[in-house]
Amino acid sequence: MGVLKDKTIVVGVCGGIAAYKAAELVRLLTARQARVRVMMSRNAAEFITPLTLQTLSANPVAADTFSLTQESEIGHIRLADTADAIVIAPASADVIAKAAVGIADDIVTTVLLAAQCPVAFAPAMNVHMYAHPTVVENLARLRARGVTVIEPASGDLACGYQGKGRLPDPAVIVEEVERMLSPRDLAAERIVVTAGPTQELIDPVRFVSNRSTGKMGFAVARAAWRRGAAVRLVAGPSPLKTPYGAERIDTISAAEMLNATSRNFPWCTALVMAAAVADFRPAHQAPHKIKKNSRGMTLELEGIADEMPRLGARKGSRIMIGFAAETQDLEQNAADKLRRKRLDLIVANDVSRSDAGFAVDTNIVTIIGDDGRAIEYPKLSKDEVADVILDRLLALRAAKSGRRTLRAVR
Repeated sequence: MGVLKDKTIVVGVCGGIAAYKAAELVRLLTARQARVRVMMSRNAAEFITPLTLQTLSANPVAADTFSLTQESEIGHIRLADTADAIVIAPASADVIAKAAVGIADDIVTTVLLAAQCPVAFAPAMNVHMYAHPTVVENLARLRARGVTVIEPASGDLACGYQGKGRLPDPAVIVEEVERMLSPRDLAAERIVVTAGPTQELIDPVRFVSNRSTGKMGFAVARAAWRRGAAVRLVAGPSPLKTPYGAERIDTISAAEMLNATSRNFPWCTALVMAAAVADFRPAHQAPHKIKKNSRGMTLELEGIADEMPRLGARKGSRIMIGFAAETQDLEQNAADKLRRKRLDLIVANDVSRSDAGFAVDTNIVTIIGDDGRAIEYPKLSKDEVADVILDRLLALRAAKSGRRTLRAVR
């Protein structure tokens, strides 16, 4: 189940050219199965019509605090009371200033003053306006009250200037809203996630690889950031967009991925190894492209040393979670891998299945703990599986902390 499913999200639209992007934001929120209510400042209707946002949200748009029709249908107090989260996008310098000092002279600022739910502002304005000391001070006031300020993007602005002031991508705003409504139960964790395939060169244009796309690992990184963790994503060659909030470290070969993982191991409190790292590589890499010939080619492969048991031997309080992509004897092979790599937990799946293997959005996993207990989960989206894995990580952390406390008492 998605974070936003059946949640009421109130979107406040302020006057500014970026108001047109509110349509995409409303569409994305609705696609996540949120109930979306839209309120507009007086100037916002100069840039986008209430009818557009009403059509996309399938709900009336609040544009006038004193409209009897709108008051009977929505009501500014009811709008504030029923909201699970409020996001102001775009947030103009004017509304930011009013919210900072508590002025309530239109529907947007009145709802903000009555709100008890999490609130986010996504500023969009001229680069010099955004850098003005007054705007900086007003945003600092809002942050001090617990408001989330989504930093604007940099680039070409509608006013002809270049710099910081563009409305963040609507998809980024959705990620921030999801984070506001998620438990911050991983705030104490620093998690390294490995994801995707590796490529082992045969010659400058050919390589040996596998069918992994990185979807599962990217989902774990995305969910971990949403739940408050600091995240470093060690990614093999993957076309997937970097999960918002994660620091991405790109690698190509198994050696590069293992080296990057080892370098970041001292930083992390937990390591989730979802990558499909190659077990073999060509014994000899040709310096130039091998030309086609009628005799064909024999490719000699050599094994790649596994660094994970060495990391497992010095993990200390760190939690290590691995993955096992299998096509037969799922539990036995996964359990063997868990012991060999000294893992705390292993996530096994049958990649021969069309609904649980590579390049699909769903997964069917069996999770085995270091106590040997195996739990099989039904088919879930990879985003849902990511949260299951992180829930198990939290349970492991609690168990380890309990054992440390017991030893201290003794």
